[in-house]
Amino acid sequence: MPASPSAALVWFRRDLRCTDHAALYHALRRHSRVFCAFVFDTDILDALPSRCDRRVEFILDSVHELHRSLQQLALENGAKGGGLVVRHGPAVDCIVRLAVELGVSEVLTNRDYEPDAIARDQQVALALQAQGIAFSDHKDQVLLERNEVLTQQGRPYSVFTPYLRAWRQKLDAFQLTPYPVARYARHLAAPPAESLPDLAALGFSRTNLHTLPLPSGTSGAQRLLQDFVPRLAHYHVARDFPGKKGVSYLSVHLRFGTLSIRQAAGLAVTQAELGCAGAQTWLNELAWRDFYFMILWHHPQVVTHAFKPEFDQLRWDDAPDLWSAWCSGHTGYPLVDAAMRQLLSTGYMHNRLRMVVASFLTKDLGIDWRRGERFFAQHLNDYDLAANNGGWQWAASTGCDAQPWFRIFNPVTQSEKFDPKGEFIRRYLPELAHLPDRDIHFPAAMKPLALAASGLRLGTDYPHPIVDHARARERTLKRFSCLSKQT
Repeated sequence: MPASPSAALVWFRRDLRCTDHAALYHALRRHSRVFCAFVFDTDILDALPSRCDRRVEFILDSVHELHRSLQQLALENGAKGGGLVVRHGPAVDCIVRLAVELGVSEVLTNRDYEPDAIARDQQVALALQAQGIAFSDHKDQVLLERNEVLTQQGRPYSVFTPYLRAWRQKLDAFQLTPYPVARYARHLAAPPAESLPDLAALGFSRTNLHTLPLPSGTSGAQRLLQDFVPRLAHYHVARDFPGKKGVSYLSVHLRFGTLSIRQAAGLAVTQAELGCAGAQTWLNELAWRDFYFMILWHHPQVVTHAFKPEFDQLRWDDAPDLWSAWCSGHTGYPLVDAAMRQLLSTGYMHNRLRMVVASFLTKDLGIDWRRGERFFAQHLNDYDLAANNGGWQWAASTGCDAQPWFRIFNPVTQSEKFDPKGEFIRRYLPELAHLPDRDIHFPAAMKPLALAASGLRLGTDYPHPIVDHARARERTLKRFSCLSKQT
């Protein structure tokens, strides 16, 4: 079929919404017929370690909702088409083949910043070029990207606080303005008639996703956002307490683009300008997100190496038993164990606890941060390479603007401070639920008579601590100080 100069294909990826969507907006403005597509990329899916993955189910639910939303958007704006073409296979092959079949002159998508995704998009662009089809990508998943925030010397920032100041100065109404997709939605084209796949067709099985408080799609994102608005004023205080409903729970929606970053930041800016301290703190968290995307784009080597090259010389321990205990939540440190069991059972972990368990793995157990980062990649619903790599390297003291290596979280005092009544621990460690508040943070410190009276059998009902924190701390200080003397 000869290419039509007025037809385009929008390739959806981690932007599963049809409102405030950069690539869709530009396609609808430039072309008289616009098709929309999503690919369940087997290059990604086949690498997953389990055929039971909440993220695949979340994406599938969101894709089905996106299909219906595109149909509704077309209907409301007098278009004859609307809807989503869904393919299952290698993304490069699927998109190029579909573009040729539909006779489009351009494929548009929203930009990705991960090294593998950049390489994939370069492959697609070259393959399309060979067919006489243009390829363009657009900023959508971040507010400020790549070289938009640089130092006065024209270099990328490596420390967050000065980056934040520059980021706030650059952030204006233009970056927060939503793309008016509906204005041009009459150009949506009818996709080929076909049914959308289910999980079985993709080779996956059902998870416990629908039993969790995690609604999918743009409708789910909007429900969570509206639920968060009344709590935003206290976010700066409540966000550190995992037993409280203090955070937004929107990370997975920002990850898969069922919520626009511009809508989230616009709300934060508006409320911050009214003097809302919680909104200012939330806006800073969104800036961290941009910061880590910028770091990954400028320094792709951080995927496998320390941001600070000298820390690649660190000698981490090979401790299979300690690793296994950490992974399963059986370390003998209740806050760590509750966090890990929350992750395994729900795919979610509170941000404060991500720092605690990462510090525990790297600085109490002496295990390489890359192993923990890969474990999170397998289990987190909201796993995002940029943010999680940045977070793990921060905790391990190997990254940009990282926690100093001599600062080591004490998992017991962290528990006493941020879960003082043990509310979170009791939720995920029912074997400790009957312990008094003062003892639940570290049962191993209970006196023998108190332990006997509680009925808790250490080593049977709950494990003994796998390491002594004070001794582990000294080992870590020696590990890093030896390296600092060498460098």
